[in-house]
Amino acid sequence: MQKLINVVALLSGLTSLAVIGGGVYVVMNQEAWQERARERLTEVITEGVTNALPGLLDGAMPKMPEVTGGALPAPSSVGGGAPAVGHTGPALPTMP
Repeated sequence: MQKLINVVALLSGLTSLAVIGGGVYVVMNQEAWQERARERLTEVITEGVTNALPGLLDGAMPKMPEVTGGALPAPSSVGGGAPAVGHTGPALPTMP
């Protein structure tokens, strides 16, 4: 019975040491893991945005016409029927 108690006590001590050692290992390597995760996340996000941009731009840009026609005549309400003026006159009005 004493040997069983000694084995259980030894295993308990080893378990405690393993938990403490694992905690120290995690704390000591935490910054390196965070930096590695940050780099991988940046790569994934950059790749995703880069792959999505061509599709977004293609969908947002209107199609350019292949053939265009002549100019449309302006309606008379905006001066479409007015005769062309040869000169505009003096820049400053003259006083009589």
